[in-house]
Amino acid sequence: MRWTIKPKPKQEDIDFLANELQVDDLIAQLLLQRGIANFEEAKKFFRPQLSDLHDPFLMKDMDIAVTRIEQAIANNENILVYGDYDVDGTTAVALVSSYLQSYYPNVATYIPDRYDEGYGVSYKGIDFAEDNGFSLIIALDCGIKAVDKVAYAKEKGIDFIICDHHRPGKTLPNAVAVLDPKREDCTYPFNELCGCGVGFKLIQALGAHRGETIDDIIYYLDLVATAIGADIVPITGENRILSFYGLQVINQQSRPGFKAIIDQINKSELTITDVVFIIAPRINAAGRMKHGQHAVNLLTETDMLQASKFAAEIEKFNTDRRGLDQEITEEALHQIQKNQEEERYTSVVFQEDWHKGVIGIVASRLMETYYRPTLVFTKSGDKLAASARSVKGFDVYNALEGCSDCIEQFGGHKYAAGLTLLEEQYEVFKSKFEEVVRKTIDPILLTPEITVDAIIELKDITPKLLRILKQFAPFGPGNMSPVFMAENLTDTGYGKTVGQEGAHLKLSVTQHDSHKINAIGFNLGHKLPLVTGRKPFNAVFSIDENEWQGNVSIQLKLKDIQ
Repeated sequence: MRWTIKPKPKQEDIDFLANELQVDDLIAQLLLQRGIANFEEAKKFFRPQLSDLHDPFLMKDMDIAVTRIEQAIANNENILVYGDYDVDGTTAVALVSSYLQSYYPNVATYIPDRYDEGYGVSYKGIDFAEDNGFSLIIALDCGIKAVDKVAYAKEKGIDFIICDHHRPGKTLPNAVAVLDPKREDCTYPFNELCGCGVGFKLIQALGAHRGETIDDIIYYLDLVATAIGADIVPITGENRILSFYGLQVINQQSRPGFKAIIDQINKSELTITDVVFIIAPRINAAGRMKHGQHAVNLLTETDMLQASKFAAEIEKFNTDRRGLDQEITEEALHQIQKNQEEERYTSVVFQEDWHKGVIGIVASRLMETYYRPTLVFTKSGDKLAASARSVKGFDVYNALEGCSDCIEQFGGHKYAAGLTLLEEQYEVFKSKFEEVVRKTIDPILLTPEITVDAIIELKDITPKLLRILKQFAPFGPGNMSPVFMAENLTDTGYGKTVGQEGAHLKLSVTQHDSHKINAIGFNLGHKLPLVTGRKPFNAVFSIDENEWQGNVSIQLKLKDIQ
């Protein structure tokens, strides 16, 4: 691990903000590092307001989309709400379909089969729409590159409204409306919405057209917060407001589907991290192991008893998924070692019987061992399909563009993408991808980085500091939980390894023989020799709360020690 300490803001800026907010220098420094420089910006950060959400009609084509949906309702047309099979797609479909169904009955949902149809808009989905009399498809979290498919639908008299957040290609589909804040000609003030976020802006616009206010659609923000967390979009700007209020909905008036999941765990209040690691994997498991429609059914169910049955079904999918991704990860690691590819700039592996639903997770797991751009391929019909993951600071989407002559189709983000290619192109692609990455990546990016916000003394870690830090939440990209470094620490002699095979490190640390604080380092058990015998060490950590048998205490959540 390499530790990078963020530059400290100018002292006069720290002094100004500390004085204006009546906080100490450390809090002022953390806020300035997050782009917050005055009282008004701090107020918006600590007290997000729904009234600060942007007017949805600022988004290009929003007025056209609303007009077309209202026209469909006036003409009694059938509307098909279509979305991808991951968390962002299924939450978006649940959101838009349930909102429309609250005042118009002729609405159905469609999630493509991951194995039969693949990602995004499919010809099979359009044929389904034609066969069942749908004349309008609202595509969520997909469609921005579906030029041929939208043209195919148009020939059949089916209109499309696209709500996407992925990067457009050179040509936009010829849809009635294309809502995507990443369109070059879209001047919407915030372009980091997830797919479900774009869907929320659509229902916000529909609501405004019908005389509703934001208070009438707060109920749907639990879905938006879940998608924001799962899709790893920056939790800044509008996303901070949407996730802040979405978490309140999850914790105070959760929909039956979420409540059925939450009831299975012993936690009174969920954070965005809990949403990412507890709710999102279960929603994802439906599309990975069976079909994404199971997730939509869970998220739109209004009967608690039925929701509990759906949740139990999805829990089994998630258990099966966990076993499968562990098994495939071991096979992939063995393949890298067998091919003597440990020293490459990339990991590219393929086995035709690997389960398509977990290859994205396996790519992430491989990066825990070999920290480098990673692709995991499997057989999908007569082609190969892959999930790509990248390291911090390297744009895997651009790297794939550099290999586009070997690829049939690809799409995604800077750090995660999907692609298909012909099997005979696999070895060519593998060599080309390695070459592109080797030529374009800064080698320093191949060492995992911990970014440190500030150096701190243990004596300054107080309950008051923790109370203020908790108000920085919700955390995520653009506003990560503050990370601190402390120097010249020693263990009081309590240090030991805990957990299965001693994987974790448990310490009681002190600095200059005062102010003892407990610390836990997950997967740092191998570092115990660095701290034994009261050897001094430096540590990077976040400040956490530990609850044990009703007692709450401050603890350090160690990220690394040196």
